[in-house]
Amino acid sequence: MNLSIKALITILLIIPTLDSFSQNINKEFTNKSQLANKIDSYLNASVTNGFSGAVLVSRKGEIILSKGYGWADRRNKIPNTSSTVFNIGSVTKQFTASAILKLVEQGKIKTSDKISSYFIQTPIDKRDITIHQLLTHTSGISNKTGDFRYDEASKEQFLKEFFESELQSKPGTKHQYANANYIMLTAILESVSGQIYSSFLNDYLFEPSQMKSTGYKSINFNTERLAHGYYYNIADEKWVDWGTTQQHLPYNDKHWYSIGKGDIYSTVEDLYKWQIALKNNVVLTSKTRRVQETPYVAENDKMTSYYGYGWAISKSDRETKIVAHNGSNGIYFADFVKFIDDDVVVIYLTNAFLGNDSEYVAREISKMIFDTNYNATPISKNIYELIHEFMRTNDPTNADELPSFLKKELKGEFNDPSILNRIGYSKLEKEKETGWALEIFKLNIKLFPKDGNLWDSLGEAYLNYNQEKEAIKSYTRAVELGSEGSIKALNNLLNKD
Repeated sequence: MNLSIKALITILLIIPTLDSFSQNINKEFTNKSQLANKIDSYLNASVTNGFSGAVLVSRKGEIILSKGYGWADRRNKIPNTSSTVFNIGSVTKQFTASAILKLVEQGKIKTSDKISSYFIQTPIDKRDITIHQLLTHTSGISNKTGDFRYDEASKEQFLKEFFESELQSKPGTKHQYANANYIMLTAILESVSGQIYSSFLNDYLFEPSQMKSTGYKSINFNTERLAHGYYYNIADEKWVDWGTTQQHLPYNDKHWYSIGKGDIYSTVEDLYKWQIALKNNVVLTSKTRRVQETPYVAENDKMTSYYGYGWAISKSDRETKIVAHNGSNGIYFADFVKFIDDDVVVIYLTNAFLGNDSEYVAREISKMIFDTNYNATPISKNIYELIHEFMRTNDPTNADELPSFLKKELKGEFNDPSILNRIGYSKLEKEKETGWALEIFKLNIKLFPKDGNLWDSLGEAYLNYNQEKEAIKSYTRAVELGSEGSIKALNNLLNKD
C-alpha cells in the first residue's frame, strides 16, 4: 500500500477519536460552567436578602467557583472578594489539632500523654486526662469552663479555672464539645514547643502551605481586606457594624478565652491552599492525616457524625466520606466541607449571620454539585428583620397574619416561640400604650398555648398596660402549666389591697 494512503487512513481513523475527545471536553466545560452559574445565581439571589460572604468550590482539584458576595464594609462600600479576610470560628480547631500532630511527628509528645505530665498542678480528678481526650472532646470538661471569648484572661488564669472546674463526666467516657479542650491543647503546644501559638502555626502550617492571609490576631496586610461583622440589633431594629475581630481581641497576651478554639482569620483562597497542602502531605504525613480524620467518638446519639482531631466525620447520602467542621463567634460563620471519596471541597465564610439558612449554605451548594436537578432556595432575610418589616407596614390588629407572612418568606413553618417573646419585650420597653407588644405576646400564646413561660410573659405585658384582671388569668394559666416563676407574681396580684 502506498505510504500516503496509509497515512490518510490513519488520519481518518484518528479524526473520530479526536472529535469524541473534543466533545467530552466541551461537555465537561459546559457542566462546570452550568454548575458555577447555578451556585452563583443562588448566592446572588441571597445577597438581596442581606447575605454577604465568600465561597470557593472545587471538584477533582479544579476550582469551579471562587467569589465574594455582598459587603465586607457597608459604610465604605468595600465588597467581599475571594481574598477578603474573615473570622473562621471553630474551623480554627483543625489548625490547633494539626499543630499538636506536628509535635507528635517531631517525637516531642504522644496523644496518649496525660496533661499531668505537663502541668504539675493538675488535680487528681483531671490527672489522667490525655491529649487524645482533649482532641476528641472526651475529657469531661464542661463547655462552660472559661468566660466570654473577648474578655481578658492570662494563661495562668485559664489554667486555674480549668483545673478548678467540675468535670461533667469521667474522662474518656463521653463526647461533650467544649472549647476549653482546645485552649488547653494550646497551652500544651506552647509549653512543649517553646513558641507562642501564632508563631508555631505560622512556621509549621501557614508558611509551608503558602497561606499569606491567615493567622491569629496580628495582620500584615491592608485592614480594608478585613470583613466587618454585622448583626441585627433587635432593640434598634437595624443592622449594626460590629467591626473586626482585631478590634475585640485583647491587644496584650491575655487572650486565653479565645486562643486555640477559634478566632483565626483566613480567606477562602487560603483555606483551599491548606486543603491542597494537606492532600499533598506538605504539612503532615499521609499517615498523620489519616489519624486526624479517623472517626473516634460519636457526636450524637444517632451516631450520624463522629469527631476526629479537629474535624467531624460523617457519611453522605451516597455513603461517601465527609470530613468537615464549621464555626462561629456569633457574628461570623464558617464552614469547611470535604467530600473525600468524590474529591469535592466547599469552603464558605460569611460576615452577616442571617439565621438558620446561613448555617447550611455549604450543604446546599453540595446538593447542587451531586444532584443536577436540585435548586437551592435563596437564603431568607433575618427573621427579626422580617417581623419588624411586617410590623412597620401593618396595624397591630393584623398580628394574626404574621405567621402566614413568615411562612411565605421563610419557606417553612414558624416554630420558635422565643423569637416573638424577644420581640415582645423589646417593644414593651418602648411602648406607652397598648400596641404591638401586647399583640405579639397574645399571638405567641395562640401559636404555642402550652408554654407556661409565654403565659407568664403575657401576664407581665398585661400588667404593663394596667390590665390586672387579664394579668391574673395569664399568670394563673402559667402556674397551671408549671411555670414556678409565675407563682410570686400571681400571689402579689391576688393579695393586693
